[in-house]
Amino acid sequence: MNLHGLRLFYTVAKTGSVTIASEQLKISQPAITSQIKKFEKENGITLFLHQGRGIRLTEIGKQLVAEAGFIFQLENRIETHIEDYIQGKSGTLKIVGNYVSTNLLIPKWAACFKKHNESINIDITTMNTNDAIDNLISYKSDIAILGGGAINYTAKIDTYKIIEDDIWFVSAPNHKYANKKVSLSDIMLESFIMREKGSYLRTRLESICHTFGLSLPNIALEFNGLHETLVASMAGYGVTFCSSIGVKELAYTGKLSRIYVENINLKNEIVICTRKNETRSQLVNNFISIIDNFT
Repeated sequence: MNLHGLRLFYTVAKTGSVTIASEQLKISQPAITSQIKKFEKENGITLFLHQGRGIRLTEIGKQLVAEAGFIFQLENRIETHIEDYIQGKSGTLKIVGNYVSTNLLIPKWAACFKKHNESINIDITTMNTNDAIDNLISYKSDIAILGGGAINYTAKIDTYKIIEDDIWFVSAPNHKYANKKVSLSDIMLESFIMREKGSYLRTRLESICHTFGLSLPNIALEFNGLHETLVASMAGYGVTFCSSIGVKELAYTGKLSRIYVENINLKNEIVICTRKNETRSQLVNNFISIIDNFT
């Protein structure tokens, strides 16, 4: 079916005038008349009855107006959906991140974004860095927000730094080194409470030992989450090496204390990760704009 001809007929029928339809559609009156006649001929029907200067629909003409209305309403909805998608006003934003980002950073960004984009669904998943990168490049998520370990995957992803975070040694307030300055060699003699082997900060700690020629510390307790690690530290045993973002509030309230290690001033970059050499969707760009406003 010639939808162009149907549209011209529908507009004339709804406006009751070829002249008005011509003005709305910005098509000449002769062109409209010609296309409608062509549509009638192609389908073997007559749509208009001639009665002076007015327009009167045939029975089939009345039926087509009703049906065509549904078609063009649906078309308008589809066009709106497409336009909303292009502008990042609809759809689902799938975010993956590590513990620090999904528990301490992304929630406030997501809440602000949702406030201005009620029709957007937001799906947030917590994974370790390696799994998060795999999730991103396999198109299971749209964006990843991770710590410095993401830099090891730049062959697969593009990164954009948003925050530079300090890395602290912390302990319970009653630990012998709490709120004191100590040497790196002394702190490495303590028992540590750490995330699982292969986690970014665990690997970073091991790298520091190799750099300074020190033996790896005793990892007395190991957990798969930062929260569990900090709870164990607050119980009064061992030293934890972690992101300051994750521990600042506990330090300010006196539940944990920082240990100042001489000549060690470590940083952890929090980065936005997207798929390598891929144009970001407007939805992702809009979310990144919210993050930029916070940072």
